Amino acid sequence: MASFPEYRPRRLRRTSALRNLVRETSLRPAQLVLPLFVRNGTKLRNPIGSMPGVAQTSPDELVKDVKRAAAVGVGGVILFGIPDTKDATGSEAWAEDGAVQRAIRLLKQEVPEIVVITDVCMCEYTEHGHCGIFENGEVDNDATLELLSRVSVSHANAGADMIAPSDMMDGRVAAIRTALDADGFSRTPILSYAAKYASAYYGPFREAAESAPKSGDRKGYQMDPANASEALREVFADIEEGADAVMVKPAGPYLDVISRVKDATGYPVAAYQVSGEYAMIKAAAERGWVDGERVMMESLLGIRRAGADFILTYFATEAGPLLK
Repeated sequence: MASFPEYRPRRLRRTSALRNLVRETSLRPAQLVLPLFVRNGTKLRNPIGSMPGVAQTSPDELVKDVKRAAAVGVGGVILFGIPDTKDATGSEAWAEDGAVQRAIRLLKQEVPEIVVITDVCMCEYTEHGHCGIFENGEVDNDATLELLSRVSVSHANAGADMIAPSDMMDGRVAAIRTALDADGFSRTPILSYAAKYASAYYGPFREAAESAPKSGDRKGYQMDPANASEALREVFADIEEGADAVMVKPAGPYLDVISRVKDATGYPVAAYQVSGEYAMIKAAAERGWVDGERVMMESLLGIRRAGADFILTYFATEAGPLLK
């Protein structure tokens, strides 16, 4: 290829019109999914101290947030439930009158155009804070599959558009697919948290979802941050079990994994810009250390450039108008 002075890359950067003309990566509001935390009650809005602008809400207040997101073109929401009571098996997770189930039904009435995804895991609902049945210091993988299947069917019954298991149990996608099909929900897609790392970036989420484990950690079932090839094995296993789309979580520190998953599979790939990523940008912006709006947009564009087809981000409603 020619070199300077014949080759002058700056020629195509001179104006915004020229830059837009040759832009390689695009990001639209419809490619953003807003995570939301819901609990039973009315007129509840409990701010999360470590996540400015994020709150636990009751279903009626959640509808207001979803309408704001839909108005700026956000494509979907993902719901996390906070139960009234917790027990050893997290039984409120599949209750017909659970917070998530109520929120789904209300959203399908009030904002039917937006995609409603539901997180399926047990950690918010169990008294021990682990993602399944916890015995003798570890999670019983196979016994947990039945619980995850119950939760998934209850969400589909309430009207969820997509089920997203985040527990990282082996075989959970096949178990959920079988349960959904048996109950008449063969058309309900599964978005698998296929490559979910045991990350330090989840800290603020623990506060928001009230899901910190009472003992131990989740390294026995979530992935080692040092591993990338293992992520491909996890992803291919979930695809073979029936996943319709796969997710990498967190996003920013794992852009290489997002890229490898997209290149290797060609499947729809989601990336979750998690609570710690959001909180750090917000904190730095509040102190005037960075331009918060620009860093927000650059971080989202970087995730998209790495290969994510859609992004779960707490910035969704904030970024939507800028992208429009």
